[in-house]
Parts: sequence; C-alpha cells; structure tokens
Amino acid sequence: MTDQTETDRLLVYADYVCPFCYLGRQSLEQYQESRERRLEIDWQPFDLRRGKRNPDGSIDHDVDDGKDDEYFEQARQNVRRLQERYDVEMAQEIATEVDSLPAQLASLAVKEEYPEAWRAFDDAIYEALWQDGRDIGDGDVLAELAADVGLSSDFVREALADDDRRDRLEERFTEAAERGITGVPTFLFDGYAARGAVPPAQLERLVEGA
Repeated sequence: MTDQTETDRLLVYADYVCPFCYLGRQSLEQYQESRERRLEIDWQPFDLRRGKRNPDGSIDHDVDDGKDDEYFEQARQNVRRLQERYDVEMAQEIATEVDSLPAQLASLAVKEEYPEAWRAFDDAIYEALWQDGRDIGDGDVLAELAADVGLSSDFVREALADDDRRDRLEERFTEAAERGITGVPTFLFDGYAARGAVPPAQLERLVEGA
C-alpha cells in the first residue's frame, strides 16, 4: 500500500516576467489536482533580465540577446496556443518592460521569513502581472500584494532595501547558471528535467516515471 503521507519534491526555476512560467504554473496545478500524494514545490529564482537591466531598473532593449521582433511574435503565438490548451485568460502576452527583480527579492524574503505565506504571495505576484497587468517591479504594488495576503507591507519595503538579501538573491541566480539552467520554466526532479510550459502528462512522467 502506498504511503500517501510521502512528499515528492519538485524544483521549479522561474521568473515572474516569463509568460511561460505563468502558463507552466497552470499546467503544474492541473497535474497536482490529479495526484493523491503531496507534491512539494521548491521555487528557485532565475533572472531573464540579467545583462539588460539599467541601474534604475529600466530594461535596455539595445542589448543584443538574440531576441528580435520575430522571436517575440513567435512567443506571442506560443502564448496564445498555450492559453487555449490550459484554458487561461491573460491580460497580456508578454511583459518586456517589466523588471521582476523587486518581485523576486520580495518573494525570496517571504520564503525565508514567512514560508507558510509564500505560496499565496507567489500567486498574488503572478496574478498581478498576468491577470491585472500591474507592474510587479513597483515597490508599492508589491507592498499592497503583501498586505492582501496578510503580510506587513513594511516588511516587503524593508526587504527591497536589504542589500544582504539582494546579494543572496544574486547568489541564487549564479547557482542556477552553474547548474546549467538556461531558460524557464525548468522543472527538476531526481536528476531529470523538463523545460517549458509542458503539459500535465509530461510533468507526471517527470515525477512518477509513468
């Protein structure tokens, strides 16, 4: 008889500004609903804007990262296709002007200090950007989201000004690169990986070897 109290642990590398991370989350939730055993999700940050961020947090689109107009048009088409597959409505298909660094910093702080509230905060960030079209790079928006899930808005404001915590986040970005993570979402389980907003059946095969 299977011990249903056992917990599988899935690592998920993601960046809030990646539409495929949001869509992959919808796929993951659909997979989780089909499971009997618990699945622990261990969020790991990834920085899609690395190398393109100006000191003021604006995005330098002149940096050549290989993503041209053709790339973004293909990305939009893929987002629309996955929206239909996962039955998800979104306020926007891409968010090239939004810097997620403040959101990731706030998310890391909540995960470290209030882990029981992290999932609700994580959900709120994704929904603010992809459902409501809000700027998750804005400290006021993040403080409001924190208050909405029962956290102190001052805690988030202090986290955004915490240089030590920012250094820890940068270390996490570096660790992701050293681990070979080159794009998101990336799902890791027991040494195996799936990349992209893959369907629930593929996540099932990744975790359960089905």
